[in-house]
Amino acid sequence: MQEPIPRERLVGRIRKCLAKSPVTVLLGARQIGKTTLARMVAKGRKSVTMYDLERAASRQPLLDTPEATLSDASGLVILDEVQRLPHLFEVLRPICDAPGRKANFLLLGSASPDLVKDVSETLAGRAYFVDVPGFTLEEIGPEHQNRLWLRGGLPRDYLAKADADAWDWIENFARTYLERDVPQLGLRVPPETLRRFWTMLAHYHGQIWNGAELGRSLSVTAHTAVHYRDILAGTFMVRVLQPWFENVKKRQVKSPKVYLRDSGLLHWHLGIRSMAELRAHPRYGASWEGFAMEQVLALTGDRDAYFWATQNGGELDLLLLRRGKRWGFEFKCSDAPSMTKSMHMALADLGLERIWAVYPGKQRYRMHDRVEALPLLQVAEISKDLE
Repeated sequence: MQEPIPRERLVGRIRKCLAKSPVTVLLGARQIGKTTLARMVAKGRKSVTMYDLERAASRQPLLDTPEATLSDASGLVILDEVQRLPHLFEVLRPICDAPGRKANFLLLGSASPDLVKDVSETLAGRAYFVDVPGFTLEEIGPEHQNRLWLRGGLPRDYLAKADADAWDWIENFARTYLERDVPQLGLRVPPETLRRFWTMLAHYHGQIWNGAELGRSLSVTAHTAVHYRDILAGTFMVRVLQPWFENVKKRQVKSPKVYLRDSGLLHWHLGIRSMAELRAHPRYGASWEGFAMEQVLALTGDRDAYFWATQNGGELDLLLLRRGKRWGFEFKCSDAPSMTKSMHMALADLGLERIWAVYPGKQRYRMHDRVEALPLLQVAEISKDLE
């Protein structure tokens, strides 16, 4: 059996949260590695209890006697796929406040909107959240950049021995997601309809959202298209990146951009199965943009993350607001990025501290007094200033 890839940064972040709060919540897509990560966190602890809420034997005591079961617990208690039993949040609230509490709780969830809402409202001030991304370059090593880009960061996909095995796994993952995972959340959407919509979004990857156009293609309303998009976003399949706009003397784009969060799933939907096919594909640049963006956000966090665009050509792929400062990112799939008109406009209009042009190469160099070309391999070097 293949040893899991160490995820030291994430493990350290989770342990810090557990030390500060009675409840820590790990959020991420199905099969992203949350359970493996929880076991890494638990390693070396004297007392660990794990409940897999997809298994009847684990669910039953938490259905029959949840308060007694959790009140008597000690050490680290892991509740996997906690969205299956949302009533546990009410049970946990008095346990967290009890002076004699002997346990810390690590909750693992795969569905964001309702889960986050329930936890935030019920366990306000008692829970910390940690987003779990797919594998990052920092974790798997710079020599595997193209493999990670092509296959994506879902562990079983990335770690498959052969490319054919990786694509077969993604095919089954997508089918299970559509036919089992979405219905289990109480969402009634025909699997084939959602699959078509998902594939359509792959072709819109990195573009401005146009719900009316997508809706017409599916013979549904723009409102229904938003509903489908929100299902995919809420289960971590899609990123909806909001626009940044402020009172400047230019007309600005005010609709979000959409990305498939995992590059392997993007390529599967687009029929791309090799780096040669990727380089020849019209969505090559958009694929790099989404892949590199997810790598940056995995290191910096995605709070206060936006894009910026104006009607007259000003554009910035990613804007991060951190500690009262503004930092910009452009994602360039070229051998040697150079200054562009849109970069000059972003510097002038947004008051940026710096723009990094993130590209697939290996050399970091200055393009302007506030603009640097930055290899994706070196993003971890700047991430501490942006967390």
